[in-house]
Amino acid sequence: MFRFGAPWFLVLLPVALAAAVFMVRRRARVDARLVLPNTAARRVLGASAWTRLDAALPWIRGIVLALLVMALARPQAGEGIESVSTHGVDIVVALDVSGSMRAEDFQPKNRLEVARRSVAEFVRGRPHDRIGLVAFSAVATTRCPLTQDHEMLGQFLDALDFSPPDLDGTAIGLGLATAVNRLRQSSAKSKVVVLATDGVNNRGQVGPRAAAEAARALGVKVYAIGVGTRGQAWIPVDLGPRGWHRVLQPVEIDEELLQEIATATGGRYFRATDAEGLREVFRSIDGLEKTEIESRVRVLYTELFAWALTPALGLLLTERFLGATRLRRVP
Repeated sequence: MFRFGAPWFLVLLPVALAAAVFMVRRRARVDARLVLPNTAARRVLGASAWTRLDAALPWIRGIVLALLVMALARPQAGEGIESVSTHGVDIVVALDVSGSMRAEDFQPKNRLEVARRSVAEFVRGRPHDRIGLVAFSAVATTRCPLTQDHEMLGQFLDALDFSPPDLDGTAIGLGLATAVNRLRQSSAKSKVVVLATDGVNNRGQVGPRAAAEAARALGVKVYAIGVGTRGQAWIPVDLGPRGWHRVLQPVEIDEELLQEIATATGGRYFRATDAEGLREVFRSIDGLEKTEIESRVRVLYTELFAWALTPALGLLLTERFLGATRLRRVP
């Protein structure tokens, strides 16, 4: 993209051309000549290169003036580097970090690790949206507020870990309520909570249905995800002095509750029973939440006036040097 930063200076270009014509005519009128005898026959030899160059000096001055005008007009080149969203989607991901998320049915990693990677991929696909992160077990904490700084959000995702044993449990209602609270003052066109859990609500001071009602009242849509296989799964268990051992345990997800929460808020419920299924769920949510946004393109311009100023100075110095030496005029 090319433009002039001060295009109004270009009106001086005709003035530069007129000045060059004036200097040529003035030089012709006041040109001093010395008439010598017996030189008429030598005219057939033509003008020398120095003579032609001498006649071109006024035009060189005109070109210098034109280049100076171009430099004053500030030629610039730029490239669009970023689209900045002004209205988009505000999304809070509420992720279960209870001990049951250690289950290794999402090979080659456990449920939490696969969920983190799926969320990271989801975030990369939405560069213009503000996204936040809430982690919950028996308690719920905001790990990252709504932000467009997705690099920072990625760092919080990488640092996400399982809850300590004394805070183990699944407070679905509290996790959802915390996520909804982060969206309470949002002015985005669309407000979304992505709620991912692998258990049954058994902790917390806020009931899941009350949290869903608050979401509905605030216009927050909830996409609920049930994470995990059906039946049984191998889960690492800390046996104290005996270390960690993998134990086959029954797994249970309150799908009826998650379906109810999603329906009440205008969202959808998904079930992911393996790693690829969870990634596909996030891709589906990404496709569902596409909102037309107003955006502006920020362009970084590079000043190019030196491309006109440098040759202008070079030509001016050359013209001055020739006029003072080989093409010096003696009255």
